[in-house]
Amino acid sequence: MRLVFLDTETTGLSPQSGDRVVEIGCVELVDRRPTGRNLHLYLNPQRSSHPDALRVHGLTEEFLSDKPLFESVVDELLDFVNGAEVVIHNASFDTSFLDQELSRLSRPKFVQYVDRITDSLTMARELFPGKANSLDALCKRLGVDNSNRSFHGALLDAGLLAEIYIRMTRGQKSLGVEVDDAPAALDPVDTTDLRQFTPPVVVACKEELASHDALIAELEKAAKTGAIWAKSVAH
Repeated sequence: MRLVFLDTETTGLSPQSGDRVVEIGCVELVDRRPTGRNLHLYLNPQRSSHPDALRVHGLTEEFLSDKPLFESVVDELLDFVNGAEVVIHNASFDTSFLDQELSRLSRPKFVQYVDRITDSLTMARELFPGKANSLDALCKRLGVDNSNRSFHGALLDAGLLAEIYIRMTRGQKSLGVEVDDAPAALDPVDTTDLRQFTPPVVVACKEELASHDALIAELEKAAKTGAIWAKSVAH
């Protein structure tokens, strides 16, 4: 099973109003293990970022000015995600931006290139209803180290999302832990014939018999009508 965890950073919140993608990060897992194959792209959006967005990702217009346009890297991106299950946190946000970028190039929507899209935010809300389910909140809840996250970075966030997804879906402590997905082999059944053994018989000593009799007498006294087992034996 091939999973690609994807995150984007953008100039603002509305692709319909002209906001653009400025960064894309993808982390690949195969059979729930990282392959070390990642994709990290900075893009020139040909416009400035909204101040609020700039405070989130820290990617200035000057820094992005010499980066490639989306049209220059679109094939690299689509080749990377081709046929994979793509996991995105709040998928509708990222896919709306990617769809808008693809539309400018007369390309089909992003979902047409992948096996399917899984929204990890929806998963988190089902697992933790009524709680905060941002990446930071999930990192804290699930014990994922996000101490390097001073700014939102697409590749960093994609890596954090991969850790979160693994813990939400199986509880594995870390992507670095090698866990065999195959069930452990059962121990062979012991078919030893126990009839060949004579089990030891332990006989109570006088003190133990006396203690037992005293306990029975107390029980009969408390029951007033006598012990049921005594009546059955007498009958």
